[in-house]
Amino acid sequence: MSVVVWSAGRLVEPGAPLLAPTDHAVTVGDGVFETCAVRGGRVFALTRHLRRLQHSAAGLGLPAPDEDAVRTGVAAVLAAAPDAGRLRITVTGGPSPLGPARATGDALAPVLLVAAAPAGTASDVARAVRVPWVRNERSAVAGLKTTSYAEAVVALAHARSQGADEALLANTVGDLCEGAAANVFVARGGELLTPDLRSGCLAGVTRELVLEWAAAAGLPVREAGPGELRYETVLEDASAGRAALALSGSVRGLTPVVRLDGRPVDPGDAFSAVRDLYVRRAAEDLDP
Repeated sequence: MSVVVWSAGRLVEPGAPLLAPTDHAVTVGDGVFETCAVRGGRVFALTRHLRRLQHSAAGLGLPAPDEDAVRTGVAAVLAAAPDAGRLRITVTGGPSPLGPARATGDALAPVLLVAAAPAGTASDVARAVRVPWVRNERSAVAGLKTTSYAEAVVALAHARSQGADEALLANTVGDLCEGAAANVFVARGGELLTPDLRSGCLAGVTRELVLEWAAAAGLPVREAGPGELRYETVLEDASAGRAALALSGSVRGLTPVVRLDGRPVDPGDAFSAVRDLYVRRAAEDLDP
């Protein structure tokens, strides 16, 4: 199947010119988005994704997206693409002056796009590399899922040039933060840790569910406090077999890292119980 796109109440051709050249998402990356997994013709955790979309829009100062319109678009693309494995919801800043200042008042007209596509080739494992760039945990857009994704593009291109599929980023104070497009979990000392939101990482939906479901099941999974997961220490421990890493995301689920900086690492069964729990709970409830 090809990409199926919905905008302004109707399905449109994937190559249709839907955004003006002056749209603020085009000129300065002023927009927000969500990428969701689709299972059996339904979006997984759609309510949580819509909640985060609202949060990101509020953080940018954009009007709250119309949830009914989003759900209408989702239903339309999935009806046209029942075998889709991935769905993206995008809200742009709309046509604005050529510069960082956004249109205001009656001129402010955000654009909503919904698209469905195949999931692509999935892998049960991940390969990661460290990179020389950092996340700014004090940025105005820290923790927001915006269309300003150039940093991720550069980091992922670097990772792929090294034979990996994800880049691992520190924040400005040297703590482990996240991947370019994934959250990170660390297995160490008999528990699983993930950087807390103060690190500047995105509040991933899969990350959130892993934390909630693991707590309910009594599994030792928690957020790490500032300074508890130092970037270089964690990666050296993982390289030496004293720790293990896994990545989480809406489409990838929870995938252990089996290569780090081009060298094999063995996650063993460090993530097996949590991964099994996530797969089971996700199958029981498609909108947890």
